Amino acid sequence: MMTNLVEVEDFTRHSEERRTSAFQLEVKAWLERHPGTQYVDVLLNDLNGVFRGKRIPVAALLKLEKGCYFPASVFAMDILGNTVEDAGLGQSLGEPDNLCLPVPNTLVPSAADPEHIAQLLLTMRNQDGTPFDVEPRNVLNPLWQQLRNRGLFPVVAVELEFYLVDKKRDAEGYIQPPCAPGSDERNMQSQVYSVDNLDHFADVLRDIDEMAKLQGIPADGALAEASPGQFEINLHHTRDVLQACDHAVQLKRLIRQVAENHGMTATFMAKPYEEYAGSGMHVHISLLDAADHNAFACDDGSDSPLLKRALAGMIDLMPASMALLAPNVNAYRRLVPEACVPLQASWGHNNRTVALRIPCGDVENHRIEYRVAGADANPYLVVSAVLAGLLHGLDTQLPLPHPVSGNGHEAEGLALLVRQSEALYEFENSYPLQKLVGERFGKVWHTCKNYELMQFERLITATEIDWMLKNA
Repeated sequence: MMTNLVEVEDFTRHSEERRTSAFQLEVKAWLERHPGTQYVDVLLNDLNGVFRGKRIPVAALLKLEKGCYFPASVFAMDILGNTVEDAGLGQSLGEPDNLCLPVPNTLVPSAADPEHIAQLLLTMRNQDGTPFDVEPRNVLNPLWQQLRNRGLFPVVAVELEFYLVDKKRDAEGYIQPPCAPGSDERNMQSQVYSVDNLDHFADVLRDIDEMAKLQGIPADGALAEASPGQFEINLHHTRDVLQACDHAVQLKRLIRQVAENHGMTATFMAKPYEEYAGSGMHVHISLLDAADHNAFACDDGSDSPLLKRALAGMIDLMPASMALLAPNVNAYRRLVPEACVPLQASWGHNNRTVALRIPCGDVENHRIEYRVAGADANPYLVVSAVLAGLLHGLDTQLPLPHPVSGNGHEAEGLALLVRQSEALYEFENSYPLQKLVGERFGKVWHTCKNYELMQFERLITATEIDWMLKNA
């Protein structure tokens, strides 16, 4: 027994040395290529997908090979950055610091000032050195590994929609689309796929594209979406599921920073305008087997039995997953009829009105497009919900509803939850989902989001005053 323990310790030490050496090489190569770097933003991605961290002098970068420390309560914050003490990660534990290690190959220029500032992603550890299981990145990784251990290898791509918004509010105090740069022209019409809209914002979109290349983010060019000032950017598919989400959170940050450089605001709110379409986050996923064959397709290109089991699992867990896919009150504003968003846990071929779409394509590209999440959701948690549903389907004999043809908004089926309180209840009481994402994460997520909802519901809105002041 002692021999085995020594062997494990030796393996762990040598693995750590290899990781450290790789990081040292990464830093030295970076400094050779970017001698003007003065500061580095070291970043953790919290429950809400918000980056928390600090800016350090570049001279301190090599010291990060052994990590740095942040409080565990970083992962018990509401959307405003307030620690939710009831989550049990703050003062009740003595506000402990946990070790945070650099994520390999995430040292890239910052879009805020690429010549002088870099950024680096971190990941947190428990006191015993194991991954901190409340961190969204560490919620996703075990789900990915479960599939890999079965000889199944997911291939993932993320699509993000967002709005460019004028920094100035309109006469009534609401947000508004920006003017085309260099003009007073403000486009208030919906023009999906409009190339002219791309021309109007060519400078900011070009800088987003160039910054993505500089950061090594495999993004396609922007597509004009359905509403004024709304765009979509697609990330290329990859077999590295964690990296797919790393790229998604990095892309969101750089879009915000580039927009700021151009005097605009970029928002990933699910529903920033009442009258225009919301912004979604779509996840494309296929599965490869050990021979690199697409396990979602039969030889003739039809749906494989494994695909059907995956669909059934995703549909069955979708109501409980809504708390992750729509993480705040505004996210549920997007879930309304005739708003280009699915309202039922449904599936179909080549049909954008369903929750789970099987797009057109050959055998190699046969895949599921998971179309439910809002752009405001945390990419790690959205993909966690997708993989959890997939695993649930593989492990459980579940009936698969018939595919939807025609308008999925009018079809009968399992309705998606459209209130956050209902979604949080389903999430808390779903044993299969809690088991898959981890009970401690589930408790912290539910506590933080329930607290956030209660704070929101205590606010007295302008609409209440308008409706009730003289009528109640």
